[in-house]
Amino acid sequence: MDRENIELGRNRELEPMGVVDIGSNSVRLVVYEGAVRSPTPIFNEKVLCGLGRQVGSTGHLGEESVQCALEALSRFKAIARILGVKNIRAIATAACRDAADGPNFIARGERALGAKIQILSGQREAELAAGGILMGFRAPDGLAGDLGGGSLELIEVSGEALRRSVTLPLGGLRLLDASGDSVDAAIDIADAHIARVAWLDSGHNRTFYAVGGTWRAIARLHMERTDYPLHVMHGYTMPTEEAIDFCEELRKAKKLSAMPGVEGLSRQRREVLPYGALVLERLLEQLEPSEVAFSVFGIREGLVYSLLSETERKKDPLISFCIEYARQRSRSAEHAVELCDWTDALFEKETDEEQRLRHAACLLSDISWRAHPDYRGEQSLILIAHAALGGIDHPGRVFLALANYFRHTGIGGDWEDEGADKLSARLKAIVSKKVYRRARIIGAAIRAAHMLSIGRPGIIDETPLAYERNKLVLTVPRAYAALDGERLRRRFAVLAELLEREPEIRLKP
Repeated sequence: MDRENIELGRNRELEPMGVVDIGSNSVRLVVYEGAVRSPTPIFNEKVLCGLGRQVGSTGHLGEESVQCALEALSRFKAIARILGVKNIRAIATAACRDAADGPNFIARGERALGAKIQILSGQREAELAAGGILMGFRAPDGLAGDLGGGSLELIEVSGEALRRSVTLPLGGLRLLDASGDSVDAAIDIADAHIARVAWLDSGHNRTFYAVGGTWRAIARLHMERTDYPLHVMHGYTMPTEEAIDFCEELRKAKKLSAMPGVEGLSRQRREVLPYGALVLERLLEQLEPSEVAFSVFGIREGLVYSLLSETERKKDPLISFCIEYARQRSRSAEHAVELCDWTDALFEKETDEEQRLRHAACLLSDISWRAHPDYRGEQSLILIAHAALGGIDHPGRVFLALANYFRHTGIGGDWEDEGADKLSARLKAIVSKKVYRRARIIGAAIRAAHMLSIGRPGIIDETPLAYERNKLVLTVPRAYAALDGERLRRRFAVLAELLEREPEIRLKP
């Protein structure tokens, strides 16, 4: 862990910023704590106004929808004032871009909001959607698709490079309107537009990043169908064939209301769900990607990303989040960083990704210290498993949660012993036995370290770990000899056993 490049002071002074997203279906305000690599929303509200419901057939925004949007913007102005948000960025997408009365609405909207509203071009909307993927995923490679109410943006992403992009009039509301509310008729419309994109074969055997509320609703229903144990949308993946089959089922469903989980969706979302499923189904059949990864990061986060400095963009989104969380909730963020270096000695051979996740686990290891001792493990598991993490997949997320669960509760039983740690039992299905074992080792190491350091910095830096033949040796200098004791030795012995070594605590003369 490069300590020189880590700010370890208490919270940086961040200036909150608000993003208003005027979409074809919803109007939303998100207030972020600040423009940083891993932005934390402190307020998030949307109003389903349906601005794009009739644009395809009439060329105009409906007056009822316009009034709904103006009322929402007036409320957002008041909220921004109360939260002390001086920096508001407002954007409008397909409905306002395509409607003849879009400019008139924008003028009225700017008065209601008290801020300038930028109508995004299709190209810019695609770029911001890709920026959201860059914000939320580490080194993404594939095609990103952002399905809104009025349009579908597709863009190729490879690391920081944004390549070809296209905007298609295949948003859920637009397709519903154009097809006369006939899913069967919508098939030909979707196929015709998708067929025009000659470069879709570039997505073959790469990840397809799915952005947008309708596609996230599909992922949520799939979680319900499969009894998936982790209800976190970001980073949820589906094999391509499975995604196609599930979308086909949604498209053909006679009674969508009978499907588990549908009751949690709004009426407006249910209305466009078959059309969103149709578009995803037909698109995946053409793309043939390796998998579908769902993202909660979209054009709003992409807008924040576009405002970051080059230095901030290059930061690891996961590590940035963990460092900030350690600042806010740990007794000592400096000690959390020391743990990263202290545990380096235990892993002579590990991949860059394994090291990255281990360091993240160390940074998060003390975030539940204020909880009752009997519930620190449970609270750590829940907080980390469901935290707003970016730059991590679901197995990695579960690994972090389990490592910190074991840091507080001890290592529990074997993989097969479901009774030993019932709370974590269902999450085991998401990780391999190797990853589960590694979580137990790191949990045991952090547990031993805290018994030695009492959670304070400057101690474990002077008490190194080392392998000597079949031994795991902890060297304790004379200044800290009094910290040696039965509880430390017991915890250290557990760690050594997991590593298949004999424990030795060596007091330095």
